[in-house]
Amino acid sequence: MGSFVTEKNNYAHLSSRLSVTDAEPDRNLALELVRATEAAAIASSPWVGFGDKNAADGAAVDAMRGLLSTVNFNGVVVIGEGEKDEAPMLFNGEQVGNGSGAECDVAVDPIDGTRLTALGLNNALSVLAVADRGSMFDPSAVFYMEKLVTGPEAAELVDLRLPVKQNLHLIAKAKGKKISQVTVTVLDRPRHADLIEEIREAGARTKLILDGDVAGAIAATREGTGVDALMGIGGTPEGIVTACAIKALGGVIQGRLWPTDEAEKQKALDAGHELGRVLTTNDLVTSDNCYFAATGITDGDLLRGVRYKNNRIHTQSIVMRAKSGTIRFVEGEHKQDKWDAYTR
Repeated sequence: MGSFVTEKNNYAHLSSRLSVTDAEPDRNLALELVRATEAAAIASSPWVGFGDKNAADGAAVDAMRGLLSTVNFNGVVVIGEGEKDEAPMLFNGEQVGNGSGAECDVAVDPIDGTRLTALGLNNALSVLAVADRGSMFDPSAVFYMEKLVTGPEAAELVDLRLPVKQNLHLIAKAKGKKISQVTVTVLDRPRHADLIEEIREAGARTKLILDGDVAGAIAATREGTGVDALMGIGGTPEGIVTACAIKALGGVIQGRLWPTDEAEKQKALDAGHELGRVLTTNDLVTSDNCYFAATGITDGDLLRGVRYKNNRIHTQSIVMRAKSGTIRFVEGEHKQDKWDAYTR
């Protein structure tokens, strides 16, 4: 009897510890969010390889917004399609959700890799992140940031202010590798010519990607991907979305705002940002009560893309909850005729 009471009390303690209040995003929100990324991925998939990235993005935005309107939360888009993409929906400041439940910040990227989708290339994802209201960093219309991402082993050692070579040797030592075995993902852009040369001169390898640095950053934190770090200048919205994932995965993202012109620089200064400051994972998302969901659009290092077989649409997604550190892979099978009827 005593053993039963002890077990019951332990269970009650666990239930209380894992419970959430009405003011917090509910645990079930994670699986609701993956419905939205699934919808965006499926909606954009007919455009894969057809060369029209705007049509693909428009379909994904419309589908994600439609699903989010049914989710039980009171969300505000903090990181959206926004000014950079001149989007009419899922813009910064838009209210999403059904208006009940917890108040949340929302970061969306209906397609991370619109060009990848249009060209039929790997690693296009639909991604979405949610956190407690007021916890996501507001970049004040600075669209790019310099980034450094690596996994848990070297998270406390690296520093964006250090030379590239020094950071790479710190990562190699922390992971028990030779420097020649370290691989760094970098966006293939002219602005990264010097960075790529520095990485190679340090003795490490580069893995160049056309787009999709959310997938690249997540790969840098997970074992078995063959990637040890991500470096270079990429989108600020993608950096904040990535920070929500890293809260669950472990590892670190460090960023430094990188204005492209004087107008962006002035916006940042007017908002009180210190442009030389290195932003950490906890600066980009202050709350540990956050969620990340992603669904593959095209096949990639992280997830399989949308597939069609007979009357079924198959999706693969990943969903994470930072508070519990839980990571789930979700295999979805959707009946195409019902999907088509639903979207109509």
